[in-house]
Amino acid sequence: MPVKCHLSALMGKHKMTIQDVHEKTKLNRNTISNLYHEKVTRIDFETIEKLCGLFGCTIAELFEYIPNEPDI
Repeated sequence: MPVKCHLSALMGKHKMTIQDVHEKTKLNRNTISNLYHEKVTRIDFETIEKLCGLFGCTIAELFEYIPNEPDI
């Protein structure tokens, strides 16, 4: 997947669990878990806003675009 989610790193840095993020943001636990394990294919702007607000980060710190290698 060309987009990497850094939620797990941010949670580790802030010593938070999925439950902590759920309680502080009111986001669905499954949404947080899927982002943590990089299993999502789409995300709502509201979710991004809540996570960036919680961690005091930018979208670029939460997500990273990694282009695919061209086929040879």
